[in-house]
Amino acid sequence: MFHKEGYKIILITLVVVIASIFAIDRFIDIPWLRLALMIGMLIFLVLILQFFRNPKRLTQLEDHTVVSPVDGKVVVIEEVFEKEVFNDKRIQVSVFMSPINVHVTRYPISGNVTYSKYHPGKYLVAWHPKASEENERTTVVVENEHFGKVLYRQIAGALAKRIVNYAKAEDKAIQGKDSGFIKFGSRVDLFLPLDADIKVALNQKVRGGESIIAEKL
Repeated sequence: MFHKEGYKIILITLVVVIASIFAIDRFIDIPWLRLALMIGMLIFLVLILQFFRNPKRLTQLEDHTVVSPVDGKVVVIEEVFEKEVFNDKRIQVSVFMSPINVHVTRYPISGNVTYSKYHPGKYLVAWHPKASEENERTTVVVENEHFGKVLYRQIAGALAKRIVNYAKAEDKAIQGKDSGFIKFGSRVDLFLPLDADIKVALNQKVRGGESIIAEKL
């Protein structure tokens, strides 16, 4: 199953790969080089297909938990001052995505979308300390009665040149459901209440829509 954001790119890639293989077969006479180029084109197609895959996830809907919005590795867990929306201290949990991770963004909690904003910006590497404030990014806040307000921020990286965000203010968010897509590697920051019980550790790998990032009982 592939994400709709990849349909056009997958089709173009398929046409290019097929055309390239026919061209290689016709114009390259050296057997080993012909085979190597054909294999290279097939590997390129497989990588594109893998990048835009959209596997089903079994999200356990719970108002007292926050699930990871993306696949990747936890690279930040720290108390910070969040100044775009809250203007107070929050616990930041950041998940870094490599190009081989699933890049679907999912709602971390169910509730009402109270804020959604796109910010143009730079394309610093995703792990840069200033990426959260200076890179192209979107900020979304979802609120429910149990957990309160949870902010998640899609951040473009050096390779990510397009962020897709479906969340709009006053939308009804469903935990684990598709809320956007980031193309070609980046990270997502979560900003949680200080009394949230963090359930992940640094360098832990997480799965979007399934791995529990925090609880608030």
